[in-house]
Amino acid sequence: MKRLAFAAGLLASAAAGPAASRPHSPPAPQPVVALDAARPATGSLAVDVVPGGVARWPGDGLGLCGDERETWTPLAGACFYPVDLGQAEGTLGIWRDRAGLREAATLRVLPAPYAEENLEVDPRKVTLTPKDRLRAEREKEQVVPLFSLRTHPSFSLPLGPPLADAPPPRNFGTRRVFNNEPRAPHGGADYRARPGTPVLATESGLVVLVANHFFAGRSVFVDHGGGLVSMYMHLSRTTVRTGQRVSRGDRLGLSGATGRVSGPHLHFGLRWRGARVDPSLLLGDPSALPSP
Repeated sequence: MKRLAFAAGLLASAAAGPAASRPHSPPAPQPVVALDAARPATGSLAVDVVPGGVARWPGDGLGLCGDERETWTPLAGACFYPVDLGQAEGTLGIWRDRAGLREAATLRVLPAPYAEENLEVDPRKVTLTPKDRLRAEREKEQVVPLFSLRTHPSFSLPLGPPLADAPPPRNFGTRRVFNNEPRAPHGGADYRARPGTPVLATESGLVVLVANHFFAGRSVFVDHGGGLVSMYMHLSRTTVRTGQRVSRGDRLGLSGATGRVSGPHLHFGLRWRGARVDPSLLLGDPSALPSP
């Protein structure tokens, strides 16, 4: 049996069973060691993943997947390890139980490969008034706990597109510069969409928040279980309510240009066990994800 070495980024993982654990604060990033200091076990294999990527470790007889903080059940015969967009270059330990044995591994996180993007937006959305800053902070307090939800998984990969006949997603991970002021990397994918285009649920789940936020505008958050939360932002209209169950392809609202935007589009984001991941990876064939 091969022993493997791969690495993971800012991870939080899903416990097995419905609502097996109460929501908790998102964990801090794991300690990272420099690449030149990493010493994989003899006979092990290092697998490279970029921040915002996902590693897949398939195998027969899988019982449990995990890292230093949490455990979760395999999905479709594989353990998946999402790497947060903000994860620093280095290595992180992961493991899995297979046929009664625990196999340790290491995932190697590479430098972020994303470009810089300059945007011109309403100056009031860049230099906030004290009132707007307080509003944005209150809204963040609404959203952050959602990324720690650990409910029973109700999704399969690949996910469905958030728009019918969706164009290729753009801009995940880009380093945003608003009105010549640098901001955090872009944590979702943007889709060109005319105002009023129907926005669709990427998978079955529970709507856990419908809101109109300062930055995200009108937005919908859906919990798909297993620590996976999808986000749909800048909508002109929402057509679901908090607490509503939806199926893959159900209409959540209409695209628009609300919140901090430079023009009409859909912002589609995914958090998997707390990690901001590139949506295009989960919309594609999972077997194409890096694996040994």
